[in-house]
Amino acid sequence: MKKKQWQGWGPGEPAEQHYLVEPRPLAGGGDIRHVSEFLRASGWQDKSKAGGPLFLESPDRTVRIAYDPHVLPYGWTIHGKATGHQDEWWLTLGRQTPVEIVAGLTDALTRPRSAHAPDVWAPLKEQRWRTPPDARHVTAVSPDGTAWMQFHQTPGGDAMWWSGAKDQQGNGWTAQFAPSTPMHLVQAFSAALASPEPVMRPRGRVPHSTQIRTTPVSVLPSQLSAWQQARIAAARAATWARNSVRSPRPRTTARPHAHAGGARTRH
Repeated sequence: MKKKQWQGWGPGEPAEQHYLVEPRPLAGGGDIRHVSEFLRASGWQDKSKAGGPLFLESPDRTVRIAYDPHVLPYGWTIHGKATGHQDEWWLTLGRQTPVEIVAGLTDALTRPRSAHAPDVWAPLKEQRWRTPPDARHVTAVSPDGTAWMQFHQTPGGDAMWWSGAKDQQGNGWTAQFAPSTPMHLVQAFSAALASPEPVMRPRGRVPHSTQIRTTPVSVLPSQLSAWQQARIAAARAATWARNSVRSPRPRTTARPHAHAGGARTRH
């Protein structure tokens, strides 16, 4: 008897209905594995307890990321320890913050800092975000008015960043950054926030909002898997490259007691 071929994958796999959603700040939370799998592939340790919230720690144990959907108003909490010239810092993001925006920030935690001075406003200006003249604090608002990035100083002189998105029905999220949060991370966040690229959500996971635009697309499960694996592979490749640079070079010269016919050093 011939075995029946499972039709769920391969040439006969059925397409699934997904939607491209824009503007991205109103697309809803999405699949947190978009964030977590990239970090795991970058060498981060998964400290999550069985059945508990997500908890990841950086390879050098200086940064911790937690996600708990039951903690309101925030779901994401990122905390950095004091190191060298960097003070202790933290930031929080609402659970409806799109994972693509969260990943813009968390991906930056896996890369070396740029030598260029960070500019939080630059990505917003490139996408023609406007600055209301009557705003109480320095604020940039998206062209459709659904998202914002704001800077203000506390009475004590500390610089604070606040951001978020909200539709006309009141659905949305907010993000808050400690005064000591590294500025290159705030810029990475603003770049992901202002990106004009739509994000994809499966059927049933698209928020009910009159201010979003959706484009239906048919996607094969194998395509989704390939896109996810490409992102993970990129993280692993970058991690391998960084570790290769840090590791000492293998011995290439013969030891003093080795004779001419001795075995070569393995690389």
